[in-house]
Amino acid sequence: MPLYEHVFISRQDLSNAQAESLVEHFSTVLADNGGKVIESEYWGVKTMAYKINKNRKGHYAFLRTDAPSSAVQEMERLMRLHDDVMRILTIKVDAHEDGPSVQMQKRDDRGERGERGDRGERRERR
Repeated sequence: MPLYEHVFISRQDLSNAQAESLVEHFSTVLADNGGKVIESEYWGVKTMAYKINKNRKGHYAFLRTDAPSSAVQEMERLMRLHDDVMRILTIKVDAHEDGPSVQMQKRDDRGERGERGDRGERRERR
């Protein structure tokens, strides 16, 4: 079966338990249609770059799935109809990465940024 990664944003006024129950709800939708959730992560409340439906923040959730396309289409359809879900993103991937997603890693574990290199001396402004 194809592998997918899903990220969805739910409304900021939900509690953490309600946001995590949305993950469970959509996981059961996939399971009922012949798919399975390999891993799910709740990223917490994050500030968005712009307002969506008068909300500045949202609960972010991430799913790694192994499901047929019909199951993914049904889950996306139900997400679009759900009042608490503001945005969804689904990407088909060749293979899932091992370990936690980049959002869940500590900043120290992500690695160094690298050197800036020799930028030369600054010139005077005129």
